[in-house]
Amino acid sequence: MISRDKAPTAQETFMQMAQAAGLRSRLFVTIGILMLARLGVFLPVPGIDRERFAQSIQGNNALLGLLDIFSGGGLSTLGVFALGILPYINASIIIQLLTAAIPALENFQKNEGEAGRRKISQITRYVALGWAILQSVFIAAIWVRPFALNPGPLFVAETAIALVAGSMFVMWASEVITERGVGNGASLLIFVNIVATLPKSLGDTIALAQTGGREVVGRVVVLVLVFLAMIVGIVFVQEGTRRIPIISARRQVGRKLYQERSSYLPLRLNQGGVMPIIFASAVLILPASLARFTQNEYLIRISNYLSPGGPSPWIYAIAYLLLIIFFSYFYATLIVNPVDLSQNLKKMGSSIPGIRPGRATSEYVERVLNRLTFLGAIFLGLVAIIPTVVESAIRVPTFRGFGATSLLILVGVAIDTAKQIQTYVISQRYEGMVKQ
Repeated sequence: MISRDKAPTAQETFMQMAQAAGLRSRLFVTIGILMLARLGVFLPVPGIDRERFAQSIQGNNALLGLLDIFSGGGLSTLGVFALGILPYINASIIIQLLTAAIPALENFQKNEGEAGRRKISQITRYVALGWAILQSVFIAAIWVRPFALNPGPLFVAETAIALVAGSMFVMWASEVITERGVGNGASLLIFVNIVATLPKSLGDTIALAQTGGREVVGRVVVLVLVFLAMIVGIVFVQEGTRRIPIISARRQVGRKLYQERSSYLPLRLNQGGVMPIIFASAVLILPASLARFTQNEYLIRISNYLSPGGPSPWIYAIAYLLLIIFFSYFYATLIVNPVDLSQNLKKMGSSIPGIRPGRATSEYVERVLNRLTFLGAIFLGLVAIIPTVVESAIRVPTFRGFGATSLLILVGVAIDTAKQIQTYVISQRYEGMVKQ
């Protein structure tokens, strides 16, 4: 007899994955869609000198390197799915930012329930289509055209159409995984693309250790230990929450008297997840991208100082840390609104012990949230800077590109997917109790 209050064990989880028809079909759908998405990365766009284009991607352009990791190597090979899920992710971020600024979108999200969320999803798809068109035309006309065998307007149009079609197919695949599979489709697609780049990095690291002698082996061991320690720290911080106690008032419905109930309000230590690092990276990469296309001497000098391998790494580290702190606070305000939270608690007849409802509650929640956000931002800054510092110190460049953003995404998606599988196993357990 399995207690319903206990979390499912690994044995029970694997048994349900093998025996429960619903969970098994969801797993098959997820695996099949992910394999199909990976196959599209290797379907080439015709008419390009791929060797020269791959060499340009593997250069010093940090923006292309980051995009190539998120596309699972699809950008360097220029497959049909080269853009992958990135336009949809960018569109989701844009809609999240606009929701706080446009009352109509905020009304869809807060007051119209499932119908409002569907409208926001449809708007996100249209924004993703527009973003994919802009990115595809930009890549075809500026990045890829110099390496085309027959450059011209027809080549730009054909390449852009192929990239847009591939991106829209990947967006549809992500929604199929979310609705009929296991986990969040967009997160799993990025997860698989990042994992696909690991074998090459591991192979290069092993080859370096075999040819470099004992000193290099020691450096590689130090790097691996640092990554393992960071994974453990990310798990603790991602799961860390501050539980604020809440007491529901005694109320009477008819002749029945409901006693006071105590619960808690969980505030996560890291509200924004990986988003602050992504925003900070985009701001730091912007001068380098503009300098490459404009050849402006002033922009080139700024981009050199804002790169990890520049003349002053400390300027890069401080700027990166400050940007991460800023975007952590910015994203926390989008996720948790202390005023709305205090109003909702007051409507439900709940309160925080020792804190008056209304303005005092919102000020208390805001104070706690600011402290948690500061601690989470410092942690994100350390996670973002430590890989670069360690790689530069021990001179093992084989994991270059696989840094804080990739590691946070891998750990976060793995935790969320495992929780969703456990939730499904618990629901199967309750169904078995009802049948008995």
